[in-house]
This record gives sequence, structure tokens and C-alpha cells, in this order.
Amino acid sequence: MFKKILVPTDGSENSRRAFAYAVQFARLLQAEIELLHVTFTPEALGYVLSEGVAVPQEQFNLNGEQALQITLSRVDTQEVPVRKKRRPGHPAAVILEEIKKEAIDLVVMGSRGFGPIAGSLLGSVSQRVLHGAVCPVLIVK
Repeated sequence: MFKKILVPTDGSENSRRAFAYAVQFARLLQAEIELLHVTFTPEALGYVLSEGVAVPQEQFNLNGEQALQITLSRVDTQEVPVRKKRRPGHPAAVILEEIKKEAIDLVVMGSRGFGPIAGSLLGSVSQRVLHGAVCPVLIVK
């Protein structure tokens, strides 16, 4: 039934909790997990950085890798295939693309994350994914 589980993560407590649930499901269902970190970019909201202001791509890559490692660090994933993936863009849009592209059967995600602007967009990614996904979505508080 559920063979491919997508777990988006930003390294927040809620996304780490969602990953722990996904690992339990994956063990029971003999499923694989795709752990996805979307590197939020200002361009994803239509903003363009002013001239002379630049963030090196290496910094985005490092932040994404840290979010993946933080999520993996506290959960025993023995006997559960976990594939890590990083993609740039707007989190909700990338997650919805990934669901279709990878034929995801279930999404398990936290109800809130760090968000691009702390406090102003809390829960908006999970709401957009919930409304746009073509597969079941489990929101973990």
C-alpha cells in the first residue's frame, strides 16, 4: 500500500518528530523513505537580492545537509532504506513536484517548521501540501 514515504524536513523539532513517525510506518510496511530538504531561495517568493548581496551556493548546501543530518541524528533507521535529497525552491511547490515525480504514496510532515520568515508563515507549507497532494498526507504535531 505505502511503499514510498516522503518526509520533508527543515531540521525543526516538528519535522524530526514527523521523521520518527515515518520510520515506524516504514518498518511496519517495509517501505522506503525519501528525506527531502528544500533550500528556500528568495527567488521562490519573487524577491531578487540587491546587487552586491550574495549567499554562496556552498552555504545553502551546507545548511541543507545540516538539516538532513539533524533529522537523521536521533532516529534509529536500521532496516529502513532512507534516501536523502536536497532541492532548491519554494518548499510547498518542490514537495508537490516531488510527490508526482517520485510516485510518492504517503507524505509525513510536521505541522510547522522554521519557515523562511519566522512566525509569519507558520504552517503554510504543510497546508499547501495537504491541499495540493495527490496522495495521503499525515501532519504530525
